[in-house]
Amino acid sequence: MGQCPCFGSAQAAEQERRAEEDRRESQDARAKAAEAAQRRQEAFDKSAAGRAAKAQMKAMKESKTSNQGEPVLKWQMGS
Repeated sequence: MGQCPCFGSAQAAEQERRAEEDRRESQDARAKAAEAAQRRQEAFDKSAAGRAAKAQMKAMKESKTSNQGEPVLKWQMGS
């Protein structure tokens, strides 16, 4: 019931071929996902919400009146 040594080699070659095919498919899937993410980002940037978010971030960065370590919300006991 021994196996021919060439049969093991054929199995190894088939396994390697499948692994290479899987790597190519994974690479293609990653490339497609990156393209889709880029399209979503561009669509968001063009949308009203995207423009508003960009303007808000720009205003926050340019704000001269930063809280400089002060808490944004202050709690006071009593009135």
